[in-house]
Amino acid sequence: MKWKIENVLENKWEQEIAVLGFAFTLFSIKNDWILFRSFQAVLPGIVYFFILYFHAQCNRFFLLPILFKKHKPLIYLAFTAILAFFFSVALYEIANNYLYQTSALAKFSHQKSYPYQLASVVGTLICVLGPTTLLKFYSEQKKQSSETILLNQMQLNSLRSQLNPHFLFNTFNTLYGISLEYPERTPDLIMKVSQLMRYQLESTDRQCVTIEEELSFIDSYIQLEKERVGYRCEILYDCKIDNENAYKISPMLLIGFVENAFKHGAGTIESCYVRIKITVEKGKLHLNIVNSIPEKKREIISTKIGLKNTKERLELLYPGTYNLDLHETGNTYTVDLRLQLKKIVQC
Repeated sequence: MKWKIENVLENKWEQEIAVLGFAFTLFSIKNDWILFRSFQAVLPGIVYFFILYFHAQCNRFFLLPILFKKHKPLIYLAFTAILAFFFSVALYEIANNYLYQTSALAKFSHQKSYPYQLASVVGTLICVLGPTTLLKFYSEQKKQSSETILLNQMQLNSLRSQLNPHFLFNTFNTLYGISLEYPERTPDLIMKVSQLMRYQLESTDRQCVTIEEELSFIDSYIQLEKERVGYRCEILYDCKIDNENAYKISPMLLIGFVENAFKHGAGTIESCYVRIKITVEKGKLHLNIVNSIPEKKREIISTKIGLKNTKERLELLYPGTYNLDLHETGNTYTVDLRLQLKKIVQC
């Protein structure tokens, strides 16, 4: 059986063995390895060490919960001092009357003094409580992180399950509008919609897609909207990537902003526009969308899921690495997103 650090961090019994070995090693070094010079010194030395170790374990299992569970540090310190006093007195008597008589543990005169025994008790306590507390903290943090990751994944799955029908709803609304005005173009448009649906379906189970795939999907969606409202709405789309096939992004992350721009910016017979600019430079994505707001707003059917879900997904997937600015000024609505993309190897 191989001894690995990962095993120690995960297995409770291996943690105990590691802490015991660590404390015993320091104890042996403190005594100049005299425990191993003769058989006669081994047994008294082990007894001496396990008195120290027993004291540390008593503090760990009976007193430390007062600090961590009941949050009473002063009571914990008081009981710790009392327990250390009694153990140091007992160790002083046992060591001088029994252990030192049959071994060479006491190499110097100061080792027979009470302050030395008290220092040994406190020092061993620190050597045991330090690693055990650190390991406990590590285990709790890992458990908390695992629970957070699981919760985030459940939330993402829930958001995706809401986003899929929302995207279908908007796409088929677009297709329906085009078929009413240009029925002869419907077969070609159905083919384009099917390609969009294929991407949406295939990307559902993927954590990341290449930025090129995502932008190609957006480009296809914009082309579909041009078929629908391009004759009466100014549609500008500009996309630049400085390093292809280097970065990835969560699928269907940007489409909510694009859908919203066309839904509200092109949903009128008045003069309108939708301007979309996307740049990827040194791993940073900059999405800027500006759409017009009609003076006479008409009632637009909206589930209000798209933008809400997109903002929630950004917070779950890219916390602290994005900046989103949504603002309305006069007859213009602007979306400005700056996002640090993940490299392909990170997904």
